[in-house]
Amino acid sequence: MSKKRLVLIGNGMAGIRTIEEILEREPDMFDITIIGKEPYPNYNRIMLSNILQNKMTMDETIMNPYSWYEENGITLITGERVVAVNRSQKNLTTEAGRVIEYDKCIIATGSNAFLLPVDGSRLDGVIGWRTIEDTERMIEMAKTRKKAVVIGGGLLGLECARGLMDQGMEVTVLHLAEWLMEMQLDRKAGDLLREDLEAQGMHFEMQANTQEILGEAHVEGVRLSDGRVLEAEMVVMAVGIRPVTKGARAAGLEIGRGIIVDDYMQTSDPDIYAVGECCEHNSKVYGLVAPLYDQGIVLADHITGRPTEGYSGSTTFTSLKVSGCDLFSAGKIYESENVKGIEVYNSVDRIYKKVFVQDEHIVGAVLYGDTEEGNRFYNMMKKGDSIEEFTLVSLMHKAGEVDAISVETMDDDEIICGCNGISKGTIVEAVHRDGLTSVEEVSKVTKAGNSCGKCKGQIGDLLEYTLGDNFVANAPTGICGCTDLSRDQIVTQIRAKGLKTSKEVRHVLDFNDKGGCPKCRPAINYYLNMVYPHDHEDEKESRYANERYHANIQKDGTFSVIPQMQGGVTNAEQLMKLGEVAIKYDVPLVKITGAQRIGLYGLKKEELTQVWKDLGMRSASAYGKKTRSVKSCVGKEFCRFGTQYTTQLGIRLEQTFEYIDTPHKFKMGVSGCPRSCVESGIKDFGVIGVENGFEIFIGGNGGTEIVAAELLTTVETEDEVIKLCGALMQYYRETGIYTERTAPWLKRMGFENVKEVLLDPVRQQALFDKVMDAKKAVEKDPWQEIIENEEKQKIFEVERV
Repeated sequence: MSKKRLVLIGNGMAGIRTIEEILEREPDMFDITIIGKEPYPNYNRIMLSNILQNKMTMDETIMNPYSWYEENGITLITGERVVAVNRSQKNLTTEAGRVIEYDKCIIATGSNAFLLPVDGSRLDGVIGWRTIEDTERMIEMAKTRKKAVVIGGGLLGLECARGLMDQGMEVTVLHLAEWLMEMQLDRKAGDLLREDLEAQGMHFEMQANTQEILGEAHVEGVRLSDGRVLEAEMVVMAVGIRPVTKGARAAGLEIGRGIIVDDYMQTSDPDIYAVGECCEHNSKVYGLVAPLYDQGIVLADHITGRPTEGYSGSTTFTSLKVSGCDLFSAGKIYESENVKGIEVYNSVDRIYKKVFVQDEHIVGAVLYGDTEEGNRFYNMMKKGDSIEEFTLVSLMHKAGEVDAISVETMDDDEIICGCNGISKGTIVEAVHRDGLTSVEEVSKVTKAGNSCGKCKGQIGDLLEYTLGDNFVANAPTGICGCTDLSRDQIVTQIRAKGLKTSKEVRHVLDFNDKGGCPKCRPAINYYLNMVYPHDHEDEKESRYANERYHANIQKDGTFSVIPQMQGGVTNAEQLMKLGEVAIKYDVPLVKITGAQRIGLYGLKKEELTQVWKDLGMRSASAYGKKTRSVKSCVGKEFCRFGTQYTTQLGIRLEQTFEYIDTPHKFKMGVSGCPRSCVESGIKDFGVIGVENGFEIFIGGNGGTEIVAAELLTTVETEDEVIKLCGALMQYYRETGIYTERTAPWLKRMGFENVKEVLLDPVRQQALFDKVMDAKKAVEKDPWQEIIENEEKQKIFEVERV
């Protein structure tokens, strides 16, 4: 059976996404031809602002290279427009005279920038920003021209203005409304945005009506309706877009604001479809990428004969790609008789949040300064979740008392990538199925993160959550993508400049993303704790979820709880208590862990606080990047091969160093003889009892890559063991890179160098004194602090919408 001929007019994001979806469903159903007016393969138009802002190159915006078209047997024609569509003959003609026949045709011609019809709008230097060519033209002009006016204070205009500033131009934004981005932000958020952009050097004229663009052959200025004239050598129009419908209109298709389509993206001709910014569905024309992708999925289902409920419109959201100005907007953003707002404003940190509610459901949200909850609100809007059980406002809780937004606790159907509609479950499934280990691989396989890119931090979180200790963050040059500074440079500046909070570090050291990311936030918190063990208040919201919960999240979303049993020693009372709790909470699994502790597995998140209260036991610290439980054998006291009393030494080590933060987990083992039943030879700090004392091993790691520990020395007494362990721990704390295990640390630092430091009596004592000082800051089990204060038991309740 011969293939049907499918022709796509338009080589942009909406059209190509539709083709990708078709190929996923029926790769052999169509003989595909794609015609694009630009001389490029498919690129990410959303990222043009990043090119202008010197964050990306043009090549980095290419989403589907030429090889993709070849691999899928697609005929690609670039640099040509379609000038005529003959519906009766079912063919189309390009400006080069090609005549191409079709069985099915998809129109995805997108939109053009709207140019204000004022005098001077055709002068050299007046630009409507939509394409790579427009972007390259602006960059070239900025080399010789110094003053620019951007007309339009919406999303596109502000990203353009920031980019022109990054090209070295002085920029003034003219905006007709009273505040910026009035279609996406309320007045408060709009005013905050303006203040932050003014602090960056951007100028504004609000309620400014452009009357005329001045100049002979080139732009020289802009005259406003009040008579004032602003100097300008470049004018960028960012006042809206207009669907490209000229060809469709000439072909006799039904046209409104755009090409009118039904729920299956079908035009008034049953063999012609339209998707993207050029089409109109239920009187709406969309200019954001997420709805365009939704349309492509529906069209792919319909054209390949798959069942589909059709397209019913999209809930949209907006975010801004300007460093230092984090905002999120979705849904209805104004109060009315039926829509009420819940508002919180923190003027100290310039954080503003407003949620709009109707009939106990979220219908809109505006966030400025802290957008972490944007995805959660967006998911609640799309799913229609009720807010009846939520506390609407929470004020002045200590860090960590309110659940931070984390991918671990999201439901599998919650959306991570709003642009592409990719859920947490889809990403996790792809990671397991395809062995994905990087954000780039996830984007390639699932498409998550390949549009606006705002969700890449959460994708990184998901990788870490899914892969555990096997996840290695890709840090470009610095500790993460937010900065080019290394660990040593950051710690040096913390000390030199007396920086005491993570926010100070990110702002004073000029991080690209002042809010930080999932990689640098916990790292900086650790470095501050290490430098200032008493003066820095631990930022619990920056810690990984398992550390915040003192419970380890499992693959099914439940948790495990592991109480402390120092040295692996327990008693009848503890065992009875564990049994009672296991019965009370119907615990699915009670297991001896690898560290010789008893774990309760399968607990629900909301049960954790009460479980700890019922147990009345301290946490075994089995979850964080810190000192872990000490594994030991029974030693000389019971074993006929034992040479030393290892159980008591294991208990001493655990009591001495419990809860101290380290760059990664720090495991210890104490064996009573060279048989090493507790595998001391692959521990970060391993002790093996011999006839004349204790052999000390360091830098051993288990896991996917087993690294044998190095023999450091042999000592005679337990006190010497304790002092050497403390010195090693502190030296590792001071010089280790956050998330770096001791094996790679020892290789990087050099074993002989570390040995010299640890065996030097003066330096050993100094390091030991420091670690014991750090211990004073963590004397109490963190969970006991929570349990002792009933008023703080809402750590596992959502405290704010």
